[in-house]
Amino acid sequence: MSDDRDIAEELAARVAAAAGPLRIRGGGSKDFYGNALQGEVLDVAGHRGIVAYEPAELVVVARAGTPLAAIEQTLAAQGQMLAFEPPHFGGSDATANANATFGGAIASGLAGPRRAAVGSLRDFVLGVKLLDGQGRTLNFGGRVMKNVAGYDVSRLIAGSLGTLGVILEAALKVLPQAKAEMTLRFELPQAQALAAMNQWAGQPLPISASAWHDDVLTLRLSGAAQGVAAAAKKLGGETVPQAEAAAFWQDLREQRLDYFRDDEALWRLALPSTAAAPELPGPTLIEWNGSQRWLRSGAAAASIRAATAKLGGHATLFRGGDKTHGVFQPLPPALAALNQRVRQALDARGVFATGRL
Repeated sequence: MSDDRDIAEELAARVAAAAGPLRIRGGGSKDFYGNALQGEVLDVAGHRGIVAYEPAELVVVARAGTPLAAIEQTLAAQGQMLAFEPPHFGGSDATANANATFGGAIASGLAGPRRAAVGSLRDFVLGVKLLDGQGRTLNFGGRVMKNVAGYDVSRLIAGSLGTLGVILEAALKVLPQAKAEMTLRFELPQAQALAAMNQWAGQPLPISASAWHDDVLTLRLSGAAQGVAAAAKKLGGETVPQAEAAAFWQDLREQRLDYFRDDEALWRLALPSTAAAPELPGPTLIEWNGSQRWLRSGAAAASIRAATAKLGGHATLFRGGDKTHGVFQPLPPALAALNQRVRQALDARGVFATGRL
């Protein structure tokens, strides 16, 4: 990358001199996510560049401000990918994703359609280089698997939304791209679709993504060509043309489908995959074999969280809506106390704006 730049010392000086809360910002593509934005902006977009990439070792190390698209392009040139499919959320079309950064993807902790098959972003974090609240550089983890002894702080940074420190660099495990992919569609009502997804998930089938909405279940198969073809023959359904399928999965990841264009508050429900549909008003889109369910609803936050908790899950106000009751489900007291101790250890001065999380 021609504009690679290491501004770690500048960022450290800014943190060390901070008198009030700082809000870490890369490209701003995830500004909508989390509680109301607070604090003075600490711009890390200039801290960019791929530090190391070893295709044979399946590891990429990059600075936080590196464009996510640049990393994906570098990996694709070697037939590899960020398997958890991080969303960019850079805009309303495929050309507007340039703002999303590597550090922002890690700080948000979000994953796309392939998450149920390969794991979450956190599962791929090998190590991070972090600025703490005193401007000190801390290193956690490393660049290989099984390198952590004790508390795995590097994975804790995933999804922390900049409340624990400034991500300077991160090392992620990458995976080879699938040799073949095929997308199938089935006309099924919600209950039958959930039953089918759970049944298929327990079988040795190369299902890499699933999505249900408006009585249509869409499945993606990924793997060796022979295995994909055999699974498609076994499952049946309608085969979706490749170009249409690729656009569908990308639009699902980036929330550009018509379902997401409504102005109603968008809730993200995390539920056991076998859970029945919660008794809540509003249209639903289901991913991850039933574990992630999107709900467009104007219902009160308390009623949505109560209905989700009744089924063994939790609810997050993902986009829009009234944030006065908090975006995230309140933590149990013991877990909240643990979070506070971790924050105190990394940011005793209270430099980083923690209200967002």
